[in-house]
This record gives sequence, structure tokens and C-alpha cells, in this order.
Amino acid sequence: MACTHITSTQLKAPSVYTQVHKEECTQCFDSQDGSEGIDVCLTCFNGGCIASERDHARNHFNLTGHPLALNIRRYIVDKLDDGTPPPQKISKLAIVPEDEEVKYDYSLKIRCYACQGAEAAKDCTPEISAVVEAIMSAMSSAKQSEVKAWEEEITACEHTLCLQQETSKKLEQQSLAHCADCELNENLWLCLTCGNLACGRRHYDGSGGNNHALEHFEKTGHAISCKLGTITPEGTADIYCYACNDARLDNDLSTHLANWGINISQQTKTEKSMTELQLEQNLKFDFSMTTEDGKQLEPKFGPGYTGLKNLGNSCYMASVLQSVFDIKAFQERYYHQLDDHAKTCSNEPANCWHCQLHKLADGMFSGRYSQPNPKKSDEQVPSQDGIAPGMFKALVGKGHEEFSTMRQQDAYEFFQYLTKTITQKEHVTKTADPTSQFEFTIEQRLQCGKCKKVRYQTDNANSISLSVPAKQVGEDVYEPVDFYECMDTFVAEESVEGYNCPSCSEKTTAHKSSKFGTFPKVLVVHARRFAFIDWVPRKLNVEIKFPEGKLNFDNYLGCGQQPGEEALPEDALVAVEPQFDQAAVEQLMAMGFPENRCKRALLNTGNNGAEIAMNWLFEHMEDPGIDDPLPSQGGGDSSGASEEQISILCEMGFTPLQAKKALKETGNDAQRALDWLFSHPDETGEENSETTQKEAPGDTNQPFNYIVKSFVSHKGTSVHCGHYVAHVLKEGQWVLFNDNKVAISPKPPIGEAYLYFLQRA
Repeated sequence: MACTHITSTQLKAPSVYTQVHKEECTQCFDSQDGSEGIDVCLTCFNGGCIASERDHARNHFNLTGHPLALNIRRYIVDKLDDGTPPPQKISKLAIVPEDEEVKYDYSLKIRCYACQGAEAAKDCTPEISAVVEAIMSAMSSAKQSEVKAWEEEITACEHTLCLQQETSKKLEQQSLAHCADCELNENLWLCLTCGNLACGRRHYDGSGGNNHALEHFEKTGHAISCKLGTITPEGTADIYCYACNDARLDNDLSTHLANWGINISQQTKTEKSMTELQLEQNLKFDFSMTTEDGKQLEPKFGPGYTGLKNLGNSCYMASVLQSVFDIKAFQERYYHQLDDHAKTCSNEPANCWHCQLHKLADGMFSGRYSQPNPKKSDEQVPSQDGIAPGMFKALVGKGHEEFSTMRQQDAYEFFQYLTKTITQKEHVTKTADPTSQFEFTIEQRLQCGKCKKVRYQTDNANSISLSVPAKQVGEDVYEPVDFYECMDTFVAEESVEGYNCPSCSEKTTAHKSSKFGTFPKVLVVHARRFAFIDWVPRKLNVEIKFPEGKLNFDNYLGCGQQPGEEALPEDALVAVEPQFDQAAVEQLMAMGFPENRCKRALLNTGNNGAEIAMNWLFEHMEDPGIDDPLPSQGGGDSSGASEEQISILCEMGFTPLQAKKALKETGNDAQRALDWLFSHPDETGEENSETTQKEAPGDTNQPFNYIVKSFVSHKGTSVHCGHYVAHVLKEGQWVLFNDNKVAISPKPPIGEAYLYFLQRA
């Protein structure tokens, strides 16, 4: 009997805004390149595998009742024509989706799951043929996310719109040969106001220019410059506004260049744009895959040895994921416990956190995607394709100002953001949260220098940020430091000038210090190896020496208030300051910003890390109230909370009473209210209610011995460029995870790491 669903099912072709999951399954990493391809639902365009042991395509039909799917199998074919279409006129800095038709051929057929998998031709009806054609021509969901993340809108500013040029003249060819202040003949910027030609900024590694274009702006105030060599006949070029400190669009570029005798129609692009140079720089960084004697590192394959493809500046994410998912609690939660989650999940898989976390764990630990590729010669070193976590990256970065982009990010900031988000998602499900492995408490001690009274405070934490002492012994050469020396710096006492002592009723000098209140199962240590030179963070190559054997932290356990110590009185009238990420505060203070400004910046950017806060500070340094006292918690009025704010918090698993209480305590700031709720888990929200004392995370049972279980390393002069890799201790061997390259590392650079994951021994 013929399938009736082919003619009876109402279908609609995808629009340009529709996500079409045609490259890989939304719940595993099986793709259209596999022997069976994947099935794309003709109703909602979900992608599902058809492997017998998973069969996510059939499971999708069982949950949704959508009967028809397009089976797509892709084959690599020889490229016959190397011709490329004419370049598009650029109005944005963006990735342009490449035409895959010249590289691949496709096998297409229709499958009906309501008819036990009955098959039909891709053009069996005109309606289905139109939908199939739309699916095949549509940009895939992965490419949509990639293009959107890379895309950077370039706009005009008041300085380009109101540009006043000096008397026109034709610049002689010789004057265009090099910088007016030095002999550099590339990376040259033409001042569109006066026609001065100067070299660009000096890069972190000393390359680039000599800052003469910037110095010209500082001397003259001429803000707009054009990079020679990037001018195209279509009228585009790199335009930079030094006043705005950003790339800009000049709508009258041809006129402004003509003022200096430059005819854009005769120009040819000879140099890379700023965006192209940034991407090239980040892709050039690589960790050696050879030993000191030139031998290739031995590659590893199988479960737990799956590499993560670089999606373009995504190595920060891949390295953190390799370290985090090495922890057994994460494997148990997202690989084993969620094994059957797909069978009952009613959410769209691509936007379901648990679907994507299980997909990631399955991809990393099933071993299916960590198989050696066929060797083209006996000399070729075996390699693997690994998995491309694009769907997970799009989900985890959704709505975040930085992690939603394809720019390089700080691995430590991503770790903090990832664990915070997972904690929020697991709170809704009321299940075991694997991020509890990182949780512990820090004991803060404050003593007034005059009355000698003390105050102890305990704060929850999931990592520590260590300042690495830099002892310079030569140009860019630093003396190695002992790990315990870094720890001693972390717990060292520091002075607090102008402390308003509630006992002395006057400003005094206080002394504060931090120690561990409890210790976690996995201690995450961030090594701060950078200094700020001319407001630019520059990484210092300081090696940390680790002792042989286990690391012992017994000396760093706090003891609480001691006999004979008198406590400082509580100041009931002093409002409680909002909570801040102390590591981010310290990073900003290291740049020279006052503590109050650092906290204000974090408060106004939702505590989303030091980089976003730093950008806010640069934009608001002249604000009249920048140094005013911070707004406090505890003085709010819940009557000002909107129903929408309360609803948002309730959707995350909190009761209306809890939501109202949190909003009241945080001045009706929803983001701060969420942080407050997670730091007060036993708060019921009832007025005058007594919350039960929750057991502090971590434990106090000595000895506190740890081993280095994994670490994230960074190569490059700044944490915002360069390359990240992970080293993980597996089965007694150190294994290097360099994107999708996985190999045994006989001499791992432990002393040079940026982020350490220490496991309790």
C-alpha cells in the first residue's frame, strides 16, 4: 500500500530565518557524511541519526508525530573547477558561507516513519520537491550560528560623518612608500584630515608598527585614518577612528580619498584587514605535536580520547571542556544518567541543555568519533576527525555578550560562566549538580589595627586566583617560583587604609587575609601571570615549580575566631554590599582601577567577567558618579518588582516568595537577585523566617592532599589571543588535547599552565 502521508501532510518550506539541522543529528554527532546519513524532519527540520542503537530520527517521530523526513547522505567528489565567484561588496566584517556544492554530491530520498520507514523519491510530489530544494539550499543551523557569531556590524560615527579635510593635494608616490616618522612600508594608515602617513599600532609581540599613527592623533586630534592596501574598487577599506577607538564606516570614502589624489577605482587590495589579521594570528598559534628529538607524539584513540574541532577561536572552550569532563561526576551525570533523556525530552533538542550536554559527553566518551582516519601513506601519522561542538557553543553562549561571538576568550572566565550556568540549570531539575565538586568556602579575616578586634566571614567559592610573583632576571626572562610561594601570597595579610571601624568609630588601618574554610574535591587554580603595560594585559612567562608527589594544603586551613580574640561589633545600620566575583575584581584592580570602580563596573555588567567590566570602565571613566558609594543590598522594596521579574525567577524553579525576597534584597535587579538566591539556598522567602543552616560545601578533614589531574595551557602574549590546549592525566599518562589532535605528552609543561584542576588524593 502506497504511503498516504506524502500527499496528506501539510508542509512548509523553511525561510531564511529557520534553523535547518541538516549537517548532523541534534542529539549525537552522527552526520550526513556517515554511511547512512541523517534524516531531516520535513515539518520542523530537526536532524536525527538512523543508527539502530540510537535512532534519534525515529525517536523524534515518536515524540512529535512528524511522519516525513529527508534522508541526506553526502559524498566527497573531486573538485573540477577552481574558479570562484566575484567578491561581494562588503558592508559587514563577516564570514561568507562557502558554496559546498562544488565539493560534495548528495544522495537524497524521502522516508515516512508512520509507514515503517517506507521510502520515496525526493521529487515524488511538487510540494515535497519544493521543500527538499529549500532545505538543500538553506544555510545550515551550524553555519547560521557561525556567521552570526563572526558578524561584526561596522557603522559610521560622528567623526567620519563630520570629517573636515585640509586643502586638497595629490600625495606623491614616494610619500606613500613609508611612514613619515620611520622607514616602515606596510601597515600604513593615511590620516584623512591632513594626509599624514604613519604606521599602525605595535602588537603584543613587538610586531606591527611603531604607534606613529596613534601618536599623530594624540598630537593633532585628527581621528580618522584609512589603512592603505585595504582599499578596494568597490569603495571599502579599513577605517579606524582613534577617538572612538574602534573600526568605523566612511560613507564618503571615495571623496575623502580623492582629496589626496587616490582614485579608488584604480586600487587593488594588497594587505589583510584587521579582522583577517586577528583570525590569522589566532590560527597560527599551535602547540608542537613533536618531541624534542623531532619524533611525532603518539596519537590516542577511543573512549575518552576524542578531540574537539576548533570552530574558529574556540580553543578556550575545548580545553576547559576536556578538563571539566575528565571529572567522574560530570561523566556520570551527563553521559550515564542522561542516556535515556532523549526518549522523553519534550524540548527542542538543539536548545535543550541536557540534550546538548549528553550529546557532548556521548561524543567524548563513546569512542565512536575517535577512530583513526585511513592513512594515505605509511609515513603519515594517524589522525582523527574528532567532534565539532558547534551546537553546544551556540547554546552555551546564547545571550552572552562575549561567549556568543567567535572572538577568542579567557578560558578562566569561560569556566566560571559554564559552572554558573550549569548550576542554574540543575537547580531547576532538583538533581545532583556535578559542579559541587568545585565548591568550598573561603574564610576572610579582618582585624582593626587600632582596637585589634576581629571579624570572620565565610564566602562560598569554586576556584582561587593566584598572583604569580614575577622576578625579572633579563629581558622577558623571569625567575621560576615555587607553587607554595604563590599560595603564601594568596593567604598573605594586606593592609586596608581608611577602614571605618565600628568599634573605634573612626577610620583606621585594618588588616585582612584569606584562608580556606573548607576544601573541595577538585580545586581549580587560576594562575595570574600577566602585568598591565600601557593598559594592555601582557602575559609574563614565569614558570611555577611543583614539588614531587602530592600537594599539601594543610597550612592554608583557617582556624576561625581564636580564644582571646574579641569580635568587632556588627554594624546593623551599614548596608550589605552586593556580592562580586573576587577574581574579576583583582584582575581589574591589577590594571590600576580603584576597587570601587571595579565593583561598579562588575555590578553594571551583571558580574559577567573582567573583560566586559573593563570595556564598561573605559566607556564610563568620565561619568560624574563613577566614584559614588555602591548601591547596597537590604534596602530595597519588593513592591517595585515587576510580575515579569518574578515570573523569570519562578521559571528557574524558585517560589514567588523566594523571588520577591531576592528582588527586595537586591533593589529589584533580576540578575543580582538570581545570584542572591543561589547564595541563600535555604531562604524560604517568608518574612522573619529562620532559615536552616546549610552544611558548608567541601570538608575540613585533613590531610588536604591534591594531585594535578589536568591543566589548561596558553600560548601567546595575551589571554585574548593565542591558543589554548589541555593536558589530562589518564591511566598514568599525560595526554595532550590540542583541538582535535590527541596524543601522549611525555613532558607536559605543567609549570607553564594558566588553569589547574587539582584532584583530592
